[in-house]
Amino acid sequence: QVQLVESGGGSVQAGGSLRLSCGAFRYTYGSVKSPYRSACMGFFRQAPGKEREGVAIIDSDGVATYSDSVKGRFTISQDNAKTTLYLQMNSLKPEDTGIYYCAADIAHGRCIISGDFAYWGQGTQVIVSS
Repeated sequence: QVQLVESGGGSVQAGGSLRLSCGAFRYTYGSVKSPYRSACMGFFRQAPGKEREGVAIIDSDGVATYSDSVKGRFTISQDNAKTTLYLQMNSLKPEDTGIYYCAADIAHGRCIISGDFAYWGQGTQVIVSS
């Protein structure tokens, strides 16, 4: 069983910054918790009344892909162990408001932003006020 735990959400004024983190863990033998290494991880978001959309993903080679709406403002990265994912969000806009979800492992196909991710976190709220 794989668990993804997001943190770092909050409220900020437009133009501000936030940094989201996502830790990946695996449970073995029912209760033994250890870091989980993923070859494909990403952040997605869901704004009120809208469908969930891809924000950014990163593959095992460290190649990142961003949605057009966040290019140049957001940066996705991983720690060297590839068990923790980060999303640095700068120049935030009110339209960035939403619940941000971490996802890991592509269930089928390649590591792409529209891919079928196998594991999802519970989400962390980001509110950007004008």
